[in-house]
Amino acid sequence: MTAATHSTLFPPVPDSADAVLEGLDPEQREVATALRGPVCVLAGAGTGKTRAITHRIAYGVRAGILQPSSVLAVTFTNRAAGEMRGRLRGLGAVGVQARTFHSAALRQLQYFWPKAVGGSMPRLVDRKIQLVADAAAACRIRLDRGELRDVTGEIEWSKVTQTVPADYAAAAAKAGRESPRDPAEIAQLYSVYEDLKRDRSVIDFEDVLLLTVAVLQDRHDIAEQVRAQYQHFVVDEYQDVSPLQQRLLELWLGDRDDLCVVGDASQTIYSFTGATPDHLLDFRVRHPGATVVKLVRDYRSTPQVVHLANGLLAQARGRAADHRLELVSQRAAGPEPRYTEYTDEPAEAEGAARRIRELIAAGVPASEIAILFRTNSQSETYEQALADAGVPYQLRGAERFFDRPEVRRAIVNLRGAARFGGNDSRLDDAVDLPSQVRAVLSGEGWTTEPPAGSGAVRERWESLAALVNLAHDFAAADRGATLADLVAELDERANAQHAPTVQGVTLASLHSAKGLEWDVVFLVGVAEGMMPITYAKTDEQIEEERRLLYVGVTRAREHLHVSWALSRSPGGRPNRRPSRFLDGLRPGSTGTAGRGATGGAGGIERGRTSRPEAVAPRRTQRTPARCRVCGRTLTDAGEMKLMRCEDCPSDMDEGLYERLREWRADQARRSGQPAFCVFTDKTLVAIAEAVPDDEHELARIPGVGQRKLNRYGADVLALCAGQDLAGDGAKD
Repeated sequence: MTAATHSTLFPPVPDSADAVLEGLDPEQREVATALRGPVCVLAGAGTGKTRAITHRIAYGVRAGILQPSSVLAVTFTNRAAGEMRGRLRGLGAVGVQARTFHSAALRQLQYFWPKAVGGSMPRLVDRKIQLVADAAAACRIRLDRGELRDVTGEIEWSKVTQTVPADYAAAAAKAGRESPRDPAEIAQLYSVYEDLKRDRSVIDFEDVLLLTVAVLQDRHDIAEQVRAQYQHFVVDEYQDVSPLQQRLLELWLGDRDDLCVVGDASQTIYSFTGATPDHLLDFRVRHPGATVVKLVRDYRSTPQVVHLANGLLAQARGRAADHRLELVSQRAAGPEPRYTEYTDEPAEAEGAARRIRELIAAGVPASEIAILFRTNSQSETYEQALADAGVPYQLRGAERFFDRPEVRRAIVNLRGAARFGGNDSRLDDAVDLPSQVRAVLSGEGWTTEPPAGSGAVRERWESLAALVNLAHDFAAADRGATLADLVAELDERANAQHAPTVQGVTLASLHSAKGLEWDVVFLVGVAEGMMPITYAKTDEQIEEERRLLYVGVTRAREHLHVSWALSRSPGGRPNRRPSRFLDGLRPGSTGTAGRGATGGAGGIERGRTSRPEAVAPRRTQRTPARCRVCGRTLTDAGEMKLMRCEDCPSDMDEGLYERLREWRADQARRSGQPAFCVFTDKTLVAIAEAVPDDEHELARIPGVGQRKLNRYGADVLALCAGQDLAGDGAKD
């Protein structure tokens, strides 16, 4: 489940450009208002990066600074692009292009092919594995199913790293890749594969980027036409950019620098596909004048989950680790992560299913629970355990929602009912949009109560129930919405593969869980040999496995369960041990202490106009925060704001604290933003304890930055002095 669907699904459109900025924290607001020149946003997990960049685009459009048709926002999945378009539409920024790299390139290639090449564009193959099989047959090389998949992956990696067949062996060795076959054989298969494509007049997914790059490099007139169309670029998940995608981006940009990139080197988990964080980490080298904004306020996870996530990265090594972000949770305290050891894998699966059944019985929606594992082969054991426990589930990465037969039939029937309207007898007793949808889908198998048990019948019901729930949310957002409007929304979601929420526990690999979040996450199989995976040998591969576990941890909002099994099957030798990544973090374990974060603090670094060679990263020495009562070093974000331990006695002025709370509520009501955006509770407590006499003392309190000092300082100091506020309060 995404953050977008967890909150109000269809919030009201802001009524002005300034209203777009309301509710953003200071760093997010900086992203939203930095509309010119290169901008690099280093955004930790759960820090609202999508919110920041969509509000950035929307603010620029609503303020008249950016023309919608001149903006191209690119990301890596259709789901992410669809979510971005939905958020932009909800912010009143209609007409902005939000696409994947491949979608944007394919659109341009199709448009310019007649002019650049002539004739019809070759057909795009959906799956290249059959072509690889044909190439193997032509080379008289026998490949089993697993080897076919692995060789296909090597060909894809070669193409996105712009490696030709003759250079494959040397490039693979340099990159430290373990080839699934002899490198000379793979080079031969790769070469024959390319010949077969030419003979059959087809292109593959990677060719779309390669051919677009070739057209833009060779035809300056076409490149200028594209650059005239798009003047402003936003790239999400920039740590996942491949060398080929980076080259395409450079050709789109030309000699301009209106580029905003967003990423987190600590979430680089796709290097096996050619992705590299180097482009993100080297952004200031290529753009010395860039503004760098760091987002570290984690709005997703509790302090307990964030503490574990920070602990994982504190033990990391390598370049990405040197640029890691130390998250600071903005949520109330929650339960500690649970660590459970089982005798074998079936017992681990049964234990997870049993706990999930208890959570659902206690009121936790099944859609807010996920089981995440390292490899897809682990899924079957958990499917069986959930089925035995009578718990509904859905497989992420299996059949896509809008490809399900029952969903396709349902949309066809809804479209027909929308077309015939009052002439459709099924709608005779329907009084609003949700009842119309229920009436239509009742004929497809939807009932008010779910069928007993699991299996195909339950799965079909879950799909239809997701459509019914979406209709309720859609109607709640727009009281005048019609059945035709809902069908149009479903068509747009189908194009973007933006599925509604299905009421079932999610089973997913850690890789496919990227970008998602749940209230409850079970991280299973966290044992040596699986995490890190056995074939991770080099330091770089081990560190990527650590980052993968970090991604898994940061999917959890509140409850996190980490487990492992001592043996694979009942009665097996109990020779497994918990993952080394948990050493020093789980109770009862020991491990090396993590290094201090070198780039963890949030904030803003303004671009400089000096020569590139004069720019060097600044390393600041951070003084440890200490309790002003007992002197203990403080690490919790809330305690650091109070400048004392939670358990140490408080000398807070209770009357002042209540006056500050009333004033804050009034300010929040006036500005239409949440109260915490004025000041958090912890900051109000700190002010009521310190009772500052002047702006200098007030500015020293954590949570009172210069912007808030300018906006609210006079009011706060007046309250601290015992004055009654009159008039309109803080200036706008």
